[in-house]
Amino acid sequence: MSNYSPTVLLASDLIRRRSVTPEDAGCQELMIGRLRTAGFVVTELPFGDVHNFWAVHGSSGPILCFAGHTDVVPSGDESQWATPPFAPVIKDGILYGRGAADMKGSLAAMITACEDFIAEQPDHRGRIAFLITSDEEGIAVDGTVKVVEWLAEHGTIPDWCLVGEPSSTSQCGDVVKNGRRGSLGATLTIKGVQGHVAYPHLADNPIHRFAPALAELAAEHWDNGNEFFPATSFQVSNIHAGSGTTNVIPGELKVLCNFRYSTEVTADELKARTQAILDRHDLNYSIDWNLSGEPFLTARGELVEAVRDSIFAVTGLETELSTAGGTSDGRFIAPLGTQVVELGPVNATIHKVDENTSVAGLDELALMYRGIMERLLV
Repeated sequence: MSNYSPTVLLASDLIRRRSVTPEDAGCQELMIGRLRTAGFVVTELPFGDVHNFWAVHGSSGPILCFAGHTDVVPSGDESQWATPPFAPVIKDGILYGRGAADMKGSLAAMITACEDFIAEQPDHRGRIAFLITSDEEGIAVDGTVKVVEWLAEHGTIPDWCLVGEPSSTSQCGDVVKNGRRGSLGATLTIKGVQGHVAYPHLADNPIHRFAPALAELAAEHWDNGNEFFPATSFQVSNIHAGSGTTNVIPGELKVLCNFRYSTEVTADELKARTQAILDRHDLNYSIDWNLSGEPFLTARGELVEAVRDSIFAVTGLETELSTAGGTSDGRFIAPLGTQVVELGPVNATIHKVDENTSVAGLDELALMYRGIMERLLV
């Protein structure tokens, strides 16, 4: 691989480290070494079993933060991969390996972009920072959320943040995420009375009880969305009742569901409206809520324009602003008041067998990151 760029070589070195969440497997040690050589002051911030670090170059002024994660999802059955998931291979201009797109390619591009920028602009204005965790693909309790708490305690608030999540659809830079929908999950338990199917008058079937309420929940119009967000979506992901026998009416029904919601409605409003529907159907129920992320939006401004202009300069693309997809660690950073944009490789193969990314796309991504620094910090 010696003929490839520093970005591709670093991405390959990171892929070789089997950092299945929440393991870091030495990825951060590699990154920290490069950053310290470039003049960054690094603070390692382990919480629980999770490796995190905060690194800063510069002593004062606005902060441009690069945020990302070194952990990856499990590879699954490795025999299904064309090449071993943690042995990077380049074929026909494509880099294969777990984490190539999500998100070791982005991490490599961030590092090399900063190395090049600082070499040319050692006295740049403001500060460049890195917020790196190994707890994004897992339960996300000891990673970015804890580092953000630490930053707030120390009065260190990034002005702008670039998250390296794979945002692109067909070509690197064609889509960036300037926000994300909120995610509100629920575990709903409907109580009934177990009995024999031949004697339904002696039982109370929770499935039958819940069916009309489910139809109403599924048909409910929660909001209209707005310029940046689609309408709020309610989805049931699992329903379970009974033991599998055909002659027993179950005594309990469990339902897993989730709202992906816009800034037009709050989590508390969704909870209240859901419970009002359940109450109308005279159900004996309990519900446990799990708010895993509030929606956030970065409107057009300094960061969005720097990102758009840099992408156009590198590729000639007029990038699309989007809030589609799942959650990201941006949901923990945006509440600080930070402008957050996600810019990374094409996401077509993330979490899949034979995950991959374009070698040329990674080199373009490094140029985009460097261009954003030039627009904000020179």
